[in-house]
Amino acid sequence: MAIDLYYTPGSAPCRLVLLVAAALNVPLQLQPTDLGAGEHLTPDFLKINPQHTVPTIVDDGFSLWESRAISRYLINKYGGENLYPQDPRTRALVDQRLDFDLGTLYPRFAQYFYPQVFGGAPVGEDLLQKLEEALQFLDTFLEGQTYAVGPDLTLADLALVATVSTIDASGISVKPYANLDRWFDLVKRTAPNYEEANGKGIEMFKAMVAQLKAKTEL
Repeated sequence: MAIDLYYTPGSAPCRLVLLVAAALNVPLQLQPTDLGAGEHLTPDFLKINPQHTVPTIVDDGFSLWESRAISRYLINKYGGENLYPQDPRTRALVDQRLDFDLGTLYPRFAQYFYPQVFGGAPVGEDLLQKLEEALQFLDTFLEGQTYAVGPDLTLADLALVATVSTIDASGISVKPYANLDRWFDLVKRTAPNYEEANGKGIEMFKAMVAQLKAKTEL
């Protein structure tokens, strides 16, 4: 029985789950969830996830949310040790990159960009500088590395590329960061089924941003 994934294609956390499933060759029963229409607030959805967030999965009656928890669950269930290595030091570095993405990179992007899109706020130069600092941190992490943690693609790369591709799609170029730019191109070329799992969602994200900007500029 395929796992149900409640998701929004433009969402970076949802695209992380799609990337992990693609890397593991795990079929998902996609359940598009329209947040704007309040589909995540229906009684049926709240029974599945009282926090009413996406992504959420349901696997034979077992429900789980938060993208990294879902990703680790899929890896643990379907044998993706290459994505989340057992070696303590390697796994610690994967976890560090995941925590950096969750606690620093994505929040700094969200704090800078979403108030402009959703609320018509002016560009916050101080917030942009904080985001650029985070991108510089990531560029430094990637110095001398093929992937985010050593020579092989891991869960860290899939999480980071979901965020970095979102940042890039918002119009903030990663070209000034040589290591990051090289890595971004590599992951786009080598992550399994990248275009289907992430590229299509990025195009939907761009369309959503364009629509919202048009409304705030009226």
